[in-house]
Amino acid sequence: MASPEPPIRGAYGEIITDGKSQKYCDQVKSEVEEKTGKEYTEYVAVQYRIEPAGGRNFLIKVHVGGDNYLHMIVYEPPPYVGGCYTLKRVQEKKDDPLEPF
Repeated sequence: MASPEPPIRGAYGEIITDGKSQKYCDQVKSEVEEKTGKEYTEYVAVQYRIEPAGGRNFLIKVHVGGDNYLHMIVYEPPPYVGGCYTLKRVQEKKDDPLEPF
């Protein structure tokens, strides 16, 4: 399977389903639980999109049980800056398409 085309700076690329975004989700899980006021025992990244933006924004769809999902945006700073992943936004969803919000 060919790699998806790299996204254009300032625009989200194609949907990716390789599971690599789970590590970003895990690093912001406590922030997600604080913002949503819920604890998640099921918390599995199922797809994501990348937006290059002076670092990278990851738009991630996370399955949290039943037909419930979270859509979140997680920021990764550029390597030369360093720093932690940051949760920018989170929305509770059903099985909706992964679109910027």
